[in-house]
Amino acid sequence: MTDSFLYAAVRTPFGRYSGALADVRPDDLAAAALTGLLAKAPGLDPARIDDVIWGNANGAGEDNRNVGRMAVLLAGLPTSVPATTVNRLCGSSLDAAISGSRAIAAGDASVVVAGGVESMTRAPWVLPKPSRAFPAGGLEAVSTTLGWRLVNPRMPAEWTVSLGECNEQLADKFGISRERQDAFAARSHALAARAWDDGFYRDLTVPIADLDRDEGIRADSSAEKLARLKPSFRPSGTITAGNASPLNDGAAAVLLGNSEMSGTIGLDPLARIAGRAAHALDPQDFGFAPVEAAGKALRQAGIGWSDVGAVELNEAFAVQSLACVDAWDIDPEIVNTRGGAIAIGHPLGASGARILGTLAHVLRERKQRWGVAAICIGVGQALAVVLENVTT
Repeated sequence: MTDSFLYAAVRTPFGRYSGALADVRPDDLAAAALTGLLAKAPGLDPARIDDVIWGNANGAGEDNRNVGRMAVLLAGLPTSVPATTVNRLCGSSLDAAISGSRAIAAGDASVVVAGGVESMTRAPWVLPKPSRAFPAGGLEAVSTTLGWRLVNPRMPAEWTVSLGECNEQLADKFGISRERQDAFAARSHALAARAWDDGFYRDLTVPIADLDRDEGIRADSSAEKLARLKPSFRPSGTITAGNASPLNDGAAAVLLGNSEMSGTIGLDPLARIAGRAAHALDPQDFGFAPVEAAGKALRQAGIGWSDVGAVELNEAFAVQSLACVDAWDIDPEIVNTRGGAIAIGHPLGASGARILGTLAHVLRERKQRWGVAAICIGVGQALAVVLENVTT
């Protein structure tokens, strides 16, 4: 088996729902991330790319018919570069990176681009096709932006409750208060704003459609302001629009290769992919799934939590992030030190590649050896990757 390395990472700034990126098609978002990534390795002949593996959660609109391949063509890469699209909902682009790293480890590829895209703004409404011609009744249009749609009636009702209700149940189970959630969310905004002001994200992003900074960050956010928001899922619940990730548009990509490709790529690697894992549990408990996914990845890497110096955990909801951090029993100050999805945004198919690329740069910045990227996934799954910093 051959080690897999992360050589470069880039993403678009993440746009707000119906915001600055509303007019940008998802395949164009994907092409922009792909072009921006390859600009970081100008010495790499694109024809040397063995595969492009792209994540996408919806795939119901302009991102249909293998958006990974569409991105390759729109970015002007040689038509000889193959591409595929994978769907593991919120974990799609981290799944793409895991698949790419495994291909390299197995010797099936030397250079792989992995990434993902989502335009939640442009996700279409869909109509179910009637089973008989000329139905007498009406048909309901269903939004594909987020969550369950066209639910199979054979599914148990407890599995198909809303994502928010799932996390209200987590809050009940672990006794995580509204105050803790709001404080966590305010921290996310403060750290993300500071990261942009410090220039941390300048080399990690490529502007698009005149957007050169994540659109949803509120630098003036505070726990006190967030406390005034009404609950979104239960009249007396704890989850609000302020302590959950928003709907977003964006794309992200990473460049993977084996150690022998450094000269060909023209870059030194940033990090080695040392462990990777998936985990699944009851669908309504999806927010807690990263706990064991990270544990599996750490065991594969041969290290423990005491060795970890940085964590990038996708903040789908503040409550599930807090539940995971509590279960890991780690210093919360090593988690999402440059902000998280509550502030930056969570365009479903792009978030996994975002946290992986961010983790590699945080490890280099903080001179830490080991880091974990983890993401919860709707319908009861999670993925995790362990990175080893090779820049120190």
